[in-house]
Amino acid sequence: MSLDSSDNPLLHDWLAPYGLPPFGQVRAAHYAPAFAQAMQLHRAELDAIAANPEPPGFENTAAALDGSGRLLRRIELLFENLCEAHSDEALQVVEREMAPRLAAHRNAVYLHAGLFARLDAVHERRAALGLDTEAHSLLERLHRDFVLAGARLSPEGQARHAAITERLAALHTAFSQAVLGDENAWLLALQAPQDLDGLPPFVLDAARVAAAQRGLNGGYAITLSASLIEPFLAFSTRRDLRELAWRAWSSRGTAAPERDTRPLIVEILELRLELARLHGHASYADYALSDRMAATPQAAETLLMRAWEPARRRALEELEALQAQAGDLGPLQPWDWRFYAEQVRQQRFHVDDTEVKPYFQLDRLLDAMFDCAGRLFGLRFVEQPGPRLYHPDVRLWEVRDQQDERLVGLFLGDNFARPGKKGGAWMSLYRLPSGVRGEASEVLPIVANHNNFAKAPDGEPTLLSADDVRGLFHEFGHGLHGLLGRLRYERVAACNVLQDFIELPSQLFEHWGHAPDVLRRHALHARTGEPIPEALLARLEAARRFNQGYQAVQYVAPALIDLALHRRTDYQGLDVEAVEREWCERLGVPGAVGLRHRLPHFRHVFSGSHYAAGYYVYLWAEVLDADAWEAFVEAGDIFDPTVAARLHQHIYRSGGSVEPRAAYRAFRGRDARVEPMLAQRGLLPEAGVAAGL
Repeated sequence: MSLDSSDNPLLHDWLAPYGLPPFGQVRAAHYAPAFAQAMQLHRAELDAIAANPEPPGFENTAAALDGSGRLLRRIELLFENLCEAHSDEALQVVEREMAPRLAAHRNAVYLHAGLFARLDAVHERRAALGLDTEAHSLLERLHRDFVLAGARLSPEGQARHAAITERLAALHTAFSQAVLGDENAWLLALQAPQDLDGLPPFVLDAARVAAAQRGLNGGYAITLSASLIEPFLAFSTRRDLRELAWRAWSSRGTAAPERDTRPLIVEILELRLELARLHGHASYADYALSDRMAATPQAAETLLMRAWEPARRRALEELEALQAQAGDLGPLQPWDWRFYAEQVRQQRFHVDDTEVKPYFQLDRLLDAMFDCAGRLFGLRFVEQPGPRLYHPDVRLWEVRDQQDERLVGLFLGDNFARPGKKGGAWMSLYRLPSGVRGEASEVLPIVANHNNFAKAPDGEPTLLSADDVRGLFHEFGHGLHGLLGRLRYERVAACNVLQDFIELPSQLFEHWGHAPDVLRRHALHARTGEPIPEALLARLEAARRFNQGYQAVQYVAPALIDLALHRRTDYQGLDVEAVEREWCERLGVPGAVGLRHRLPHFRHVFSGSHYAAGYYVYLWAEVLDADAWEAFVEAGDIFDPTVAARLHQHIYRSGGSVEPRAAYRAFRGRDARVEPMLAQRGLLPEAGVAAGL
């Protein structure tokens, strides 16, 4: 049924195969009027729920609320996905325009007095309603959403809450667009033959494709895509060019006055603090963590500090080895670390990316992760090349149940870096799952994985590094969470879980990406088709903990800085970079390591609120994932069907219907222990006391 007689494709039924968005028909100009109509319809639905003459009950209030706003969500998911994965100037204009308007609409939802009065009345009687686990969780989650969004504040407090969140939405968008602008603007053209010194063929191929994407046909270029700049830093013998590249990478967010993110950060922090105080919290960290597993900033800091000192000691040991390798170069700088680490890795473990990468073909590794999903969860992935998507590089798979061939959902793979696509890797949904299996009302998920791998020239296979493989499997773990977490209600389905639990399914799935049993089956040489040799597998396994001090410091230091920054209670005269330097000195961050995420380009923290005061969640989830992997190790089979069934039921399928600690206990039979995480990073102290989260 069409909701509008105009030609706006966003407001008509989506008739593309599988109900996919009409990618080829949508233009930037369609979004604002479509959003306006969808928001109006949503408000009418909410008013009808609030005005229902029947007494408030679960079905006519909580379930009805969960089912409202479907048109708006459909449009918003498409818009958010394309803003991140396939943006242009016209779309960015709409993004800036719509950010505060969409925030205002969210405020209209959560500050709707009549709606909250009914929801609050149902919540008061929740113990007497006889709700099942999922329905009870939905009611609790919705009620908490409203409270955190200001439903219990005074009228004056609600008005200020609305103003703050609408301004924050605009600032988050401005921050994200500024960082993307810096990434798109920078290019290191490699013009002279000596500029290519040390670069292996796979880096040259990627640099040639990057140059062609930017109109430099026949040349080579390094961009700020991690999958290109990181191997350049590891292999280029031109120290001067490595420094140029590293400084460009490090200065994102400060590279141009018109895109300086530092004033945005200060205003974001001030508004977040004011928001927290409206809710009675001393700091934004206290406010944000009140709705996470950690519960308090102190708990998150304790875990981070438990990893910090072992990580720093290990990094200093690694630095000694790298300094010895560099000889009389002088003190190593951040643009030197990857270069000399690669040399030491080759000498100690005889592992060379030029030898390893031919075995890590993207298409073969896609088969590997699909195979693992089949062996663990009974899924089958069938590629469908026909439907039109938003870019020729994006691929589509049906996801089917192996036993009865029932369609479970759709999976989109968007794997290559290109202009207009934000950096990093992420999972998203075009359609959220809801409904009961087999019912006509069931809505199947459309899940997308986004990576930024350096694309190979036409006709050549794209080759991945070990880190790329880990990232590929990580995002697919999120994707499986989205595909398998199919519950009756959207708000608690799929990945709608607490932030420090959401990384468990993704980080756990990384383990299968480097499991020898998986690589023996799928790591086939790009030229010869031969399986990866056992000797090379053994060397890769031996080298897996190499450079872990560096990796841990690069993660834990920004996580501690994020937490400390959001625990502050005064931002008067704040100098963002001075705070960063102060914390690096206080922690003793080795200068040659540097920070992977500097505050001016820290997207996790400042392009939205999900990870604000919460970058620690990756380590929190790593405690869970390392302990969970031990369950398969203890079973003696990484595809043990009994363990896999528990994993499916309690971790990947349960969504937000079960409290995270209870879900983990149901899977593991106990709380997680910290020691497996420390051991997997090579940071386990000689004597430690068993502890759990």
